[in-house]
Order: sequence, then C-alpha cells, then structure tokens
Amino acid sequence: MTIRVLIADDQMMVREGFSVLLNAMPDIEVVGEAVNGREAVAKVRELAPDVVLMDIRMPELNGIEATREIVAADGAAKVLVLTTFDLDEYVYQALRAGASGFLLKDASARQLADGVRVVASGKRCWRPR
Repeated sequence: MTIRVLIADDQMMVREGFSVLLNAMPDIEVVGEAVNGREAVAKVRELAPDVVLMDIRMPELNGIEATREIVAADGAAKVLVLTTFDLDEYVYQALRAGASGFLLKDASARQLADGVRVVASGKRCWRPR
C-alpha cells in the first residue's frame, strides 16, 4: 500500500525538500502541496491524502486551525504537524486540534518517513524533542 501525502508549508524550499525525501521512499507518494492552511483544507477534499504534513505558522489560516478543520470535516486524513518551534504550547494546541503527530523540522529524513508511516497506520507520533 502506498501512503498518499499532502505537504502544507508556506516555504517552497521546505515543501520541495520534504517532497524529494518522501518520494524517494517506495511506500510514500506526495500527491500535492499547499502554501497555506486554507489551501491545505481545500486540497484534502480534492486529493484525499492519507497524511497531511502541516506547518504551524502559515498565512491565511494557521496549521492548528487548518488541522482542526481537516479532522472535523474528513476524519480519514491524519495530520502530522511539523514546525521549527520547540514550544510545548504548540504540541498541546496540535493535540487539541486533532493532530496525530508532531515533529520538529530538524528531524532526520528517516524520522520524517517513519512519522508518516506511524500516523498513516492510525497510531500517534509525538517527538517534540
């Protein structure tokens, strides 16, 4: 089974980097990208990904609010929140919004791929430190 991933981040280099890393995995396919939370919500409806990699700080609709909307509307897509900010408040907000996981952007390629696999399987992945 191939895990379908949507990457939501306002920084092009981050989106492209995650896309290259994840598409190199035989069991993961990046099916789309979004530049803000509003677009992420729309693309989840359009593309039906298994996992959404969600940045927290984005324009138009932040990642926490976008996560809340995706989880409430769809239920099938799992959200793995990614951020450069190692703040407990973000972890708690992501959890309350319904995210299935939380990783810092300095995670290794292996940790990122493993996080995608874990949340796709229905489990939780929390590695804020």
